[in-house]
Order: sequence, then C-alpha cells, then structure tokens
Amino acid sequence: MVGITSFGAYVPWYRMDRKLIFEQLGWFNPANAANARGEKAVANYDEDAITMAVAAAIDCLQQVDRQGIDGLYLASTSLPFAERQNAVIVSAGLDCKAGVRTADFSGSTRAGTTALLAALDATNDNNTMMVCASENRLGKPGSAQELTYGDGAAALLIGSENLIAEFKGSYSVSHDFIDFRRIPTERFIHGWEERWIRDEGYSKIIPEAVNGLIKKYDLNVTDFAKIIISCPVSGALKGIAKRIGATPEQLQDNMIANVGDTGAAMPLMMLVAALEDSKPGDKIMVASYGSGSEALYFEVTANIETAKNGRKGIKGHLTERNDINVYGKYLVYRNLIPLEIGIRGEEIAPTAMSTLGREGKDITALIGSKCKACGTPQYPKQRVCVNPDCGATDDMEEYRFSDKNGTLMAFTGDNLAFSWDPPQIYGLVDFEEGGRILLDLTDCTLDSVKVGMPIKMSFRKKYADPDRGYYGYFWKALPVKE
Repeated sequence: MVGITSFGAYVPWYRMDRKLIFEQLGWFNPANAANARGEKAVANYDEDAITMAVAAAIDCLQQVDRQGIDGLYLASTSLPFAERQNAVIVSAGLDCKAGVRTADFSGSTRAGTTALLAALDATNDNNTMMVCASENRLGKPGSAQELTYGDGAAALLIGSENLIAEFKGSYSVSHDFIDFRRIPTERFIHGWEERWIRDEGYSKIIPEAVNGLIKKYDLNVTDFAKIIISCPVSGALKGIAKRIGATPEQLQDNMIANVGDTGAAMPLMMLVAALEDSKPGDKIMVASYGSGSEALYFEVTANIETAKNGRKGIKGHLTERNDINVYGKYLVYRNLIPLEIGIRGEEIAPTAMSTLGREGKDITALIGSKCKACGTPQYPKQRVCVNPDCGATDDMEEYRFSDKNGTLMAFTGDNLAFSWDPPQIYGLVDFEEGGRILLDLTDCTLDSVKVGMPIKMSFRKKYADPDRGYYGYFWKALPVKE
C-alpha cells in the first residue's frame, strides 16, 4: 500500500479585496464586476513559487527527518527559473540529502496531480517522496485573471507506512484543449472565449475523468465523502456537480472567495483542506484540470486523527492575514510598474556562483556549526568555538538553524536602507538552543514587532538580480502571530 503520510499548506500573509482592483480598472472592463467579489491571497514581495513550496513543505514535515526524503517533485506554472531546476532549490532549502531525486512539473494546471501520481508510482517499501505544488501567477492588469488568481502552496508526503490516506487508484485523460497559453518570453497568458472554456473545457473534460474513475473501480459518486473539483468557474462547477451526480455537501470548497485560483496548487490545497476535516473511512476524490484531467481516489485511515495536530494547514494560515489596501503596492510587488528606488536600491551585491557552489548549504539551508566539546551552536560556521569558557578549535559539526525557534532580542526599523516595503526591519535573533543571528524580518509591521516575541525562520528571496537572471534566496525571521 502507498498513500499520503503527512500534509501541509501555505497561504501568504497578505490579502487583497478584489473590489480595490475593480475600483481602479473597472472603468476599462465593467464586465469584470462579476469577478470583483471576495479577496485573493497575495504573495509578499520576497515570495515566489519556490519560497511558498518550502513553507508548505515545512508545515508538512513537522518532526519528520528531512534526510529521509528520497524524492521531491515541484509542480507549478509560475516557476521562477526556465533553465535551472526549481525543485532542487526547494530540496536545498529543506536540507534534504544530496541523493534526493528532484524534478519540476509544469506546462498546465494539471501539473500538481501529475506530480502526485509520479510520486505515488515511484514510492515503494523503501522510500519516501514529497510533492509540492505552488503558484505565484501573474494576471494582466484589467483582466479577469488579475482578479481571480491567488497565491498559495501545498505539500504532501508520500510513503508506504503510517498512511493517513491510502491511494486506491486513478484515471487520466489528456486533451490538447487550448484554453490558456503562454510562450516562454511572455509574462501574461492568452485566453480563448470564456464560454468555450467553460462549456467545452471544464464541463466536459473533468466529468470524463471522474466518470472514468468511477467506472474503472466500480464505484458510485455517493461513496465519496468529499469530491475535489479543481474548477475556478462557479457556473461550470455547478454544472459538473450536476453532471456527475454530486451533492453540494460533497463538494470541497475551492477557496476562490478567500484565496483565489491557485492553478496547479489548487487540487492539492483543496485536498489538504479536505484532510483537515476528514474522519477515518472517508473516501476522497481529487479531480484536476489542464490539458485534460486526472481523477485520484483516496481512503482516509485511522491515523488521520493524530496527523491533524501540530500543523497550520489551510485553516491556520487563513486566520493570519494583513490587507494590501493600496493598488499601487500590489503593482510594485508584482514588478508591473517601474519605481524610483534610488541609489541604495540600485546597489545589489549578489552572491557569486562560485561562492554559492562552495558554501551553498550554509546559505540555502542556514547551516552553521556546533561545538562538539561544549555544544554551543554558531552561525556562520567557525573553526573556533564562540563560547568564552570553551574556545575549542576545529572540533565542530554541522548544525541547522532553519528549523529552530528563536526570540527577538533587539530590532531596528531603518528608513534609510532600501526596502520594497519600508521601513526595512531587521533584528538580533537568539535561538532557543543557542546561537545568535542578525536577520531581516518579514510579514510584519514595525508597530507589531516587540522585543522578546517568538520567531520562526522563513525561506525568502533576499534580492532579485534580473539583469543576470538570478534570484538570491536566504532565510528571514518571521514573528509568530498570537
């Protein structure tokens, strides 16, 4: 047997009321009023599909040994790099072993379930796979996608022991149905006529996969406690439910109203939300969409009750939020308008590729050293122990700080240093097991920061260097919200 052994999710801290967008650009396309309801989750300026995948993976892993992960698959249609594997950056941020198998899955919003099926196929009695799906898609200003797209990520751990949801089977269909398209040199998608996509795409392709699964395994729609249909169009979703014979109570909320259309991450995020409310014996169906459809069938086990503890998941992240109430701020975060950043902002000190090659683990996974003689951790790595009562030399072992909790001992709000979200906030973090690091703070306001507040680590973009085609990733301090 193979299946899901753990789950996690991530929803960005920032949310944006869709009415705010419509108030600015509704004059250009009044028909978008139909999409100007609810709010969407918006990634911070230092987030992308990679950083959100790491966040979801951390939520999923809990106390799981990261060195035990044998494979990591990343699914997204908004991967930062076209030619540099994105999944390997996620594995490096998590401090997975060098022998981990990594792969990117992209090309359609079906990529999330495709990666999940690949992981299930690759799992046997001796290995553990992780699947991450993450989206940070860009909608052209004035388009329906600008209103509907939302950001988020999900992560699933796949194994053969201590299952919380056993994989029972799947059914896939593939169609070169051209609804949305984008070539590598473009930032925004092109879409065909909406009724065509709704009536000939969602409404026909998804039921084909669902009915294929039901027939293949001799099931009835009524057998499923929850049915996940990855369809962001409400009219099409109602039609699909009617066509396959599903009741409203069976349909899992697609989170369009409070998160948005998260593309390849949507079916996996909905699956995480379903698992949060599931009970032993529940049957769950997951149906994705994009150049076809895939329907997967899981059955929840008794282990689900203990698996719900200790993670934020969808519910926990939805409770933590902050509003973006200025449309221009959103445009700047998405790099859609040029902004005068001044001399300080133009000065970028990128990490040399050779340095990253030699010391990449120290940077990407925040690996320091720990004195074998007295147990004192320190960052960056040192030959001599920082403990004045010890002073041992060349007697160190590697020590990971990224999964440790800390306390904010001092902080500064700097209005002179450049920041995309001024003022720049940074402070000294004392880790509970020892060690002190000066770090940038993220997902907070200056008024909300206090000395002595608990801190967790968050993998973020440290800087962007588009002229050289490079993003620098590092860890920032994330204040723990009450």
